[in-house]
Amino acid sequence: MTIKKAMILAAGFGKRMLPLTEKTPKALIKVGPKNLLERSIELLEKIGITELVINTHYLSKEIENFLNNKSYGISITIMREQELLDTGGGILNATKKFENHPFFVLNPDTIWNKNYYEELKMLENSYLNNNKPILLLVDKKISHDKSFKGDFNFTENDYIVREVKNQYIFTGAQIINRSIFEGIKEKVFSMNLVWDQIVKAKKLKGRESNQTFFHVNSLKVYKELSKLKFID
Repeated sequence: MTIKKAMILAAGFGKRMLPLTEKTPKALIKVGPKNLLERSIELLEKIGITELVINTHYLSKEIENFLNNKSYGISITIMREQELLDTGGGILNATKKFENHPFFVLNPDTIWNKNYYEELKMLENSYLNNNKPILLLVDKKISHDKSFKGDFNFTENDYIVREVKNQYIFTGAQIINRSIFEGIKEKVFSMNLVWDQIVKAKKLKGRESNQTFFHVNSLKVYKELSKLKFID
């Protein structure tokens, strides 16, 4: 694939996963034989990413120790946040060395697997053809967790919008570049602030995932997922 840079968001406290996250960061929680961070890195490695940055904050040392004991064919940089910067601030802070190059961002809360390879390839093709930020969305009808209310709807030509009722959930995969942060002066901010601005400008695209959506959203959902057999 053409895009070689990526980021994984791993700085959160994982409060909805307590008590599991008292001593283990959420990204290192295992679902089946692998933890969430492993699944994310292995997918990015499979699609050809060569340069990866991971932001950390809570229990950062645990993530660093885990990575020190692994061997991946990707150059991995840890960006430890002194204060939690939220999703948007975390991405803006961690990707400075990416300059103007496009990059993937993955939220490791989703249980990523090799079946997403073709969908991320599709996402990349769309980005390269249109040069517009793009999110991978999934119909909430095929989400394991039925509590999601939805984030976006599709309009014409794969553009997406937010409405009162939204049928599609953000999976946690996107391709962007740093130009989308122009004009934002806040240090701590959510990607929702950025997306809302791009939606208003009618420049945010989406593609639909056909994978059943498994997302570690809470301790209750984690316990449900732990009873399933994920074959890697």
